[in-house]
Amino acid sequence: MSKLKLISWNVNGIRAVHKKGFLDWLAVSQPDILGLQETKISADLLTPELIDYAGYKVYWSHANKKGYSGVAILTKEEPLSVTEGLGMDDCYDCEGRTLVAEYGDFILFNIYFPNGQRGEDRLQYKLGFYEAFLNVFNRYRDSGKKLIVCGDFNTAHKPIDLARPKENEKVSGFLPIERAWMDKFVGEGYIDTFRLVNPDPNHYSWWNMRSRARERNVGWRIDYFFISPNLEPAMTGAAIHPDVIGSDHCPVSLELDL
Repeated sequence: MSKLKLISWNVNGIRAVHKKGFLDWLAVSQPDILGLQETKISADLLTPELIDYAGYKVYWSHANKKGYSGVAILTKEEPLSVTEGLGMDDCYDCEGRTLVAEYGDFILFNIYFPNGQRGEDRLQYKLGFYEAFLNVFNRYRDSGKKLIVCGDFNTAHKPIDLARPKENEKVSGFLPIERAWMDKFVGEGYIDTFRLVNPDPNHYSWWNMRSRARERNVGWRIDYFFISPNLEPAMTGAAIHPDVIGSDHCPVSLELDL
């Protein structure tokens, strides 16, 4: 590999986004690697159009629960290996939230982190998932690997990362305990690639569709690419793409020169 474009997108249903121009967008954007989250499909419902993407190999992880969660990776170069789950505990792997793809130059984690808004149980599940992920991620780092994690973290890290921080201080996705974990993650040395190149406000990746928030850009930045410090010299760009419609999230991207 040399120049590499990676894109991450919570599509909020792979079948839904297909009806909204996904294939046209893919043909134009041409990522080398595309991580999708919240695919909301089970293996038995995959049709040929959802399996055969010209020029891409496709890997899926499905939730045990039908029509829920799920992630996928589309990749032009075949990885050395692709693993489903964190390998920590089935309670964190049964929801189809994680794919780990190993390439010669790096390891990519594509993750749909849990949402904590459905009550205390789910908030604790989310926090437990965060810790399970960090344990695995740190093990890879400690072995000298170059690491990337992309996906929907379901947390806005700092007040700059959402339009109305004061009003959302008691809402899961911006709770102090969730933000403290993001602080801990960054404290381990992992780099928020977008913030490395863009310190400005008003850049978001998710909008509440019920309140027409996208039209007013009243959003949250909860979709990220983080890299390990040993990949920073290879980074050439990072961006958010709010012009791409089809989901309540928009894609985010990372460019590397390896």
